[in-house]
Amino acid sequence: MTRLPLDNAGLTTTSSGPDPAAASPAPIGIKLRLYDAAMRVAEPLVPVILSRRAKAGKEDPARRGERFGVASVPRPPGELAWIHAASVGELNAVLPLMAALRAGRPSLRFLVTTGTTTSAALAAGRLNARDIHQYIPLDVPRFVRRFLDHWQPNLAVFTESELWPNLIIGAANRKIPLALVNGRLSVRSYDRWLTQQSISRPLLSRFAVILAQSEKLSRWFSIIGARRTITAGNLKVDAPPLPVDERTLHELQAALGTRPRLLIACTHEGEEEMAADAHRSLTATVPDLCTIIAPRHPERGVAIATLLQARGIKVTQRSAGHSPDTATEIYIADTIGELGTLYRLCPVAYLGKSYGAGPATKGGQNPIEAIRHGAAVLTGPHVGNFQEIYRALFEHKGAVVVESAAALSAAVRRLLDTPAALAELNAGATAACTQLSGALALTVETLLTLLPAVPIATCEPAGDSAEAPAHRLVRAS
Repeated sequence: MTRLPLDNAGLTTTSSGPDPAAASPAPIGIKLRLYDAAMRVAEPLVPVILSRRAKAGKEDPARRGERFGVASVPRPPGELAWIHAASVGELNAVLPLMAALRAGRPSLRFLVTTGTTTSAALAAGRLNARDIHQYIPLDVPRFVRRFLDHWQPNLAVFTESELWPNLIIGAANRKIPLALVNGRLSVRSYDRWLTQQSISRPLLSRFAVILAQSEKLSRWFSIIGARRTITAGNLKVDAPPLPVDERTLHELQAALGTRPRLLIACTHEGEEEMAADAHRSLTATVPDLCTIIAPRHPERGVAIATLLQARGIKVTQRSAGHSPDTATEIYIADTIGELGTLYRLCPVAYLGKSYGAGPATKGGQNPIEAIRHGAAVLTGPHVGNFQEIYRALFEHKGAVVVESAAALSAAVRRLLDTPAALAELNAGATAACTQLSGALALTVETLLTLLPAVPIATCEPAGDSAEAPAHRLVRAS
């Protein structure tokens, strides 16, 4: 494998031949054809699956048609870039990318797709008024065809590790330029793709470019099939701070007064128990401590409250409209879009999805969001989704790993009791962020080259989904 210099910034592309970008995409093999056939066969089951998900609060019944590829609004005229961001973290990362792309191409409008109700709520509050949010269609051939017929994007951008075969192949077949930004692979995913290159190569070779978070990840993407990779860095480092609601912040500050505060953010099942144990230990020396738990999935708030109350802990839930009072030991912030406010409120934050036993509860959360608001970062040991960021943080002594409730308690006590230690941790985190920045500018520069040279004046929607009435959105299948 050769490594070729990309530009004067010292960034690299990786390849297995002299001119990877000029090579033809790998042919579609039997495994992808079987996947396509399986999705066609599974199509009649989709309404049942979506109904079950809706009952669990994981789907929006009013916008169900979007999951079938039925658009809920017309396609706007002119240039349209489609950006798919799986959930909240990815959406936060691409919002500044969209703003920067628009600055470079003022005529450009955006279609943003996500797959979760929480990300849809975030999009409603943070997207530009000229842009459109839709739920990503399920990867069923008919749904994909309907989606692409209507939206006809001039550019398709996927984020991190979202690889939906029919969407990728369908867009490539229509000659829509494809890019993967902020690309990452866990060790587990990379090992799996190494044994499934008859799938990875046809998919990855259909991307015009993959902008990876690190040089190692660039090499990995190249090995499993990418034709052109660029080491760009992590977009989440360059993202602006999460929004803060100043009114809410003042209300919470008034309710808590001078009480010490600890934030346990983005928790998954199992981490609340650890937080409760650490809280109990801390209150032996910090009796007026208020611990705030912000679960990654707010719908778990009631279950968390029940769990903590069974341990004899006095709990208040934000979703019920209550602020913490003097009796509140743990405040459950089971709401959407307030994480920035909570980071500003609390001097120390433990970031979840880093302590669990299974793959769904590992990987970590984005520490940059906390750092931008001045919160010192503690994390569990499982941070593979943000490996490069945490490596820089650890090198600069800008984050602390805790592997038990006792370790969490000890680390929090030290930071709350020793202002110099807290200041040192924050200074290290800021230095690491400065070192890691730069991904946004390179990503914007690269994506702009994939757009048509001359802005497109109009583009009429095609297919059977244009301006579908609301009742059809619900009944579509």
